[in-house]
Amino acid sequence: YETLLNAAAQALDAGDLDGAVTAYQNVLADDPGHPEAKLGLAQAALLRRVQGMDPQKVRREAAEKPKDADAQIAAADLDLVGGHVEDAFGRLIETVQRTAGDDRDAVRRRLLELFEVVGSEDPRVIGARRALARALF
Repeated sequence: YETLLNAAAQALDAGDLDGAVTAYQNVLADDPGHPEAKLGLAQAALLRRVQGMDPQKVRREAAEKPKDADAQIAAADLDLVGGHVEDAFGRLIETVQRTAGDDRDAVRRRLLELFEVVGSEDPRVIGARRALARALF
């Protein structure tokens, strides 16, 4: 896997987020639990999602539409890329509480993806997992 992981790292360094995502996916196709590839894929996918976003527009839409799952997900992605981990997690947990059905599930899934980016051992992730469990049940 070393060759694919090196290719992914080189793609990231070159700003080729699609190439990095593909390389990490190739590792995970053979080894679905590979920790470095899971983390790398989560990070590259996050960077790819926020690329080209207009931060002011995203934040304005999130403020104006607190029940809009897509608006909150986009704002949480920006929060996380900006280093505001607790804000990203809190935003999505509150959105889980305000939404239902497919919207709620989409928000929950994105929160789980962001947990991967930060790392499951991080105390902020552990606390947010508990808060998510309370919000869901």
